[in-house]
Amino acid sequence: MTQRRSDAMNEIIIRHVLPTDLEDCFLVETSGFPPEEAATRETIKLRLETFRQGFLVAEINGKVVGILNSAATDKDDISDEELKQLIGHDPDGKNMVVFALAVLPEFQKQGIARQLMARFVEEARASKKENVLLLCKRHLITYYEKLGFDHVGLSKSMHGGAKWHEMRLELKN
Repeated sequence: MTQRRSDAMNEIIIRHVLPTDLEDCFLVETSGFPPEEAATRETIKLRLETFRQGFLVAEINGKVVGILNSAATDKDDISDEELKQLIGHDPDGKNMVVFALAVLPEFQKQGIARQLMARFVEEARASKKENVLLLCKRHLITYYEKLGFDHVGLSKSMHGGAKWHEMRLELKN
């Protein structure tokens, strides 16, 4: 299923990733995260090949401008770095774990990330998942709260040398 939003200038298409999107997804990832936090090209390839149903892209005029990628797990502690390499990923797991939500800088502040997350949450609910979990930096807590997430607290994760906060969205099916 492809979700579309039209306006006078651009049409935003939210869809599942394709193998041919790898380079564009890597560009979005590296534009959205500092080098010590960004996923490598190989990790993005692993995610799109392993769990395509948990990897969405936003496209405008044929260009990938935003991404959201994830895994599923029964674990509640998502600070484990191995999960980012899909070690412990279980497509039938009760929790969806968002690894990256990023939009190219020139397309930010247009609601694209919100649309990606809304579609992701909709699909997680349809898949009977219990929660959507993610880690974010302090300055993004309010943003995710506006999307319905609760701030759980400081995570044990030290990914990229940063302090991360755990966010949880309970899915009431």
